[in-house]
Amino acid sequence: MNLLNLSFEELMVLKNDVAMAIANFEKRKKEEVLAELKELARSRGFLLEDFLDNKKNKKKSVVAKFADPTNPESTWSGRGRKPKWVVEALASGRQLEDFTLK
Repeated sequence: MNLLNLSFEELMVLKNDVAMAIANFEKRKKEEVLAELKELARSRGFLLEDFLDNKKNKKKSVVAKFADPTNPESTWSGRGRKPKWVVEALASGRQLEDFTLK
């Protein structure tokens, strides 16, 4: 194939075809490797998922910074919406620092 003899439109079609072929090739190769890894893990008595870090599904727990003195189980990290007990305490003139955990 002599690329010099092709029109602009023919070159663009060829370019798109090559890009699709490369993408499909990469996808097939990744699927082959994934299948090999799954089989290797299975042959050793594991699941591949046992080795993968699924951070996107895990939420970080945030340490509580404030606690309600009347109910120490009611805590707040200082992030997000203030709990009702914080709003009421602030409305009554108390300071947020009054509830800081040590």
